[in-house]
Amino acid sequence: MNSSRLKYLFIGIATLLLLIMLKGGRDAGISGDEYLHYNQSVSVYNYFASLGKDTAALNTPNTHLKYYGQSYDNLTTILIRWFSIDDIFLFRHLSCSLAGWVAIVVTAFFAIWLEGYIAGILVLLLFALSPTFLGHAQNNLKDIPFALSYIAALFFTLKLFFHNNKPKTYTAILLTLSIALSISIRSGGLILICYLFLFLILFNYYIYQKNNNFNWILSLRQLATIVIISITALMLSLILWPYALQNPIHNVLKSYEVMSQFPTTIRQVFEGKTEWSDLMPWYYLPKYMVITIPLIVFSGVVAFVALTKKIISHENLLKYGFLIFSVLFPIIFVIYEKSNLYGAWRHFLFVYPSIILLSAIGLFYLFKYLNSKYVKIILLIFSLGLVIHPLKFMLLNHPYYYMYYNQLVGGLNGAYGKYETDYYYNTIRDGSDWLTKYLELNKQEGAVKIATNFSANWYFRNQNNVQTSYCQYDQRSQIDWDYMIVSNSYIPAELLQNKNWPPKKAIHVIYADKVPVGAVLKRETKLDLLGYEALLKGEIPKSTKLFNDALKINAQDELIFYNFATALVKEGKIDSARVVLESALKINPGYEPVLMYLGNIALTQNNPRKAIGYYETLLGCNRKYNEAYVALSKLLMDSDMAKARGLLKTCLTMNPGYKPAIISLADSYRKSNPEIAKKYDELANKYK
Repeated sequence: MNSSRLKYLFIGIATLLLLIMLKGGRDAGISGDEYLHYNQSVSVYNYFASLGKDTAALNTPNTHLKYYGQSYDNLTTILIRWFSIDDIFLFRHLSCSLAGWVAIVVTAFFAIWLEGYIAGILVLLLFALSPTFLGHAQNNLKDIPFALSYIAALFFTLKLFFHNNKPKTYTAILLTLSIALSISIRSGGLILICYLFLFLILFNYYIYQKNNNFNWILSLRQLATIVIISITALMLSLILWPYALQNPIHNVLKSYEVMSQFPTTIRQVFEGKTEWSDLMPWYYLPKYMVITIPLIVFSGVVAFVALTKKIISHENLLKYGFLIFSVLFPIIFVIYEKSNLYGAWRHFLFVYPSIILLSAIGLFYLFKYLNSKYVKIILLIFSLGLVIHPLKFMLLNHPYYYMYYNQLVGGLNGAYGKYETDYYYNTIRDGSDWLTKYLELNKQEGAVKIATNFSANWYFRNQNNVQTSYCQYDQRSQIDWDYMIVSNSYIPAELLQNKNWPPKKAIHVIYADKVPVGAVLKRETKLDLLGYEALLKGEIPKSTKLFNDALKINAQDELIFYNFATALVKEGKIDSARVVLESALKINPGYEPVLMYLGNIALTQNNPRKAIGYYETLLGCNRKYNEAYVALSKLLMDSDMAKARGLLKTCLTMNPGYKPAIISLADSYRKSNPEIAKKYDELANKYK
């Protein structure tokens, strides 16, 4: 096929992909970060509109969002305000889809620059078969634009140095804008400036090796160029970032420091266990990439590695070396730094365009150098076989592309209960739409209270009779609601594995690849809520009766059992309470409050061995359950002082300010070493 036809084919595929991506953005739900980032963008808008008088954008102690430049969010909100756009989140999603598409096209042009139009077309096709990237391109206005800026900066860095005569001005401008966009979204974009200077050194060494001569004039000119680009990019990155504007150097560096060890930690399902994000094993990131990137992409990477000698020559060694480095370095760096990671690998989507580029070139060379027609046909059939899995998933599970898992874990079915599914809460939209129709069909009159484990305010904004509220799934019996919309996020792994979620009486279940990823519940009784309210008021006999009656209707809520046991203990019925708590563990064997309670009950009944078993089980479920460390250490002090102190020190590595652990450590040294005990006492006095 001649270059003209290839060009038209490229344009046709790119255009079709744009339409598909815009459709995905239109149908997507609001992501788990969107309310936070949109509200921050509004604060940023107000900061500039008030000429700096409104400082809400600078005061974000809980969300830490002042450290994000989030320029793409801010630009989107500016357009929303200027053009009075009503459907805020639709516009945001379409903007995100556009950024994702531009990232794909830039990567494709990168491939064309390196190897021609066929490689560029392969890039488009591989992206079209990448559910995770396309899923995040629907509503992730942070990681997708960052991916765009990263691949664009790599592309224009190479174009700046590798040119026929002299670098074109527009290349320098585009490189500057790419780096500026990167830093203005996330301070980690500073790495692109480091790349630029590193490449300057490598390029000049490459030229010296090639010509056996060092051109000082050229080197100084290049140095001056990248210094200007770096300074200009840094200045441009500050324009929509209030926090950075307060102190451009210090605050940008402070932002990088915070982002590299982000203080917010959350719990995620990984390898069948619910674990804290800052305690994940070192291979969390690479494993998530391995099990969620389509195998067709990996086949191209394998081909690239296998054909390295044919692909990489002395002439293009620096280009491909730089590209490979841009993928491996960030991944190796965060593993080395033991960074706090969660949400699968969405924070590392920025390396994916480079992976796609390497894969496309690998496939291009694989078919280029195969001489046998029959081998080419076999490989083509094999490749088409690998295409089916991700393509089928997207066709059958629109728009939940980002929940994709490849064949290495048996797809989403195999990953269910072992890894996260709807960690970005996209199913809340489907649940809200379904419930809206349900209420209309059933002619629901009067006020309706809807609880959700992620805000659904936007979906019910035009329904005056609906009141929405946030409610964690495991707290649902203590909150007043008529209906509840639950996304499969923050659901304990044990509940998923035992098929105790969603509840059997859910009135609607949202499926992806035949596994439940969202549900709508209708409250059958409020006896559990009334029992809890009676318990709080000290009306114990009334609360026990209410809980007992509630369990006859709903025996799938472990918190009802817990509260029932609490009431029974207050009545002095310890054995009955223990039986009730053990029943709760049949629903969720890892339910932490119940394990702690059972340990405490065993302790009061002079059964330390059983108490130790419960506390150890609890710490196996939650390595940050501070109270269990203290309780367990006290039981071990007489028999194994070293282990007891080790537990307390482990607790303090998790929570340095946990006073009961500090006091227990002081007590452990009171007789053997009063001086050490005194130091811990002084430390304890620093905390309330």
